[in-house]
Amino acid sequence: MLVTQRSIVLHTTRYGDDALICEVLAEQAGVVSLMVRVSHARRAAVRHTLFTPLALLDLTWDTRQTGIARCRAAQLTVPLPSIARDPYKSTIAMFLSEFLHYAVRQEADPAPLFGYVQRSVQWLDTSVRGFANFHLVFLLHVVRFLGFAPNLEGYRPGCWFDMMAGRFTPLRPAHPHVLEPAEAALLPHLRRMDFATMHVFRFTGAERSRLLERINDYYRLHIPAFPQLRSLAVLRQVFA
Repeated sequence: MLVTQRSIVLHTTRYGDDALICEVLAEQAGVVSLMVRVSHARRAAVRHTLFTPLALLDLTWDTRQTGIARCRAAQLTVPLPSIARDPYKSTIAMFLSEFLHYAVRQEADPAPLFGYVQRSVQWLDTSVRGFANFHLVFLLHVVRFLGFAPNLEGYRPGCWFDMMAGRFTPLRPAHPHVLEPAEAALLPHLRRMDFATMHVFRFTGAERSRLLERINDYYRLHIPAFPQLRSLAVLRQVFA
């Protein structure tokens, strides 16, 4: 049975000389791995060049196949010309696609996560300026769709933040996975940051890099086998 679903490209891997294995987040099916044939024909039903990081595509595949299904048709849902042209935006897209590749598991209902990612990607593409904190906002908010959002209520000056428990505590935990009071004090403010307001939050390159590192640490604590992301170093350099 052929199905067509809106999908977001998360990861591609070369498979032999003439194919790609592409992991996508589909609106109803969740995470799906598809085989995409590499073809340079102008009228190919599937153009492998469409499968760029966070591309928004309508994809068709056969659900009766076991294992990795072959992609039968692909077309752009929404073009993202600005992300393709802008080196800053394309670096963000590369980082977030790698992050989602490792962070997203099969959700009972993937539609809310899909919707959030799609809206976020379209916002990034249409933004003109003031998007240097985009990846921080995305990571701070996408966690609520992944099932381990921290509890940022109950903050008091001088509190520590227990990254394993995901909550504030007046006493330093016995383990090392904590934010000290100076860093913990930032969290209630960061929670109020969204795409519309993030331009008013001024960070130096070093501060932004530190925040990204701590957010990444939180994800690594809560997702089994979450690796050190290769694109993280590139992102730090671009936004230094």
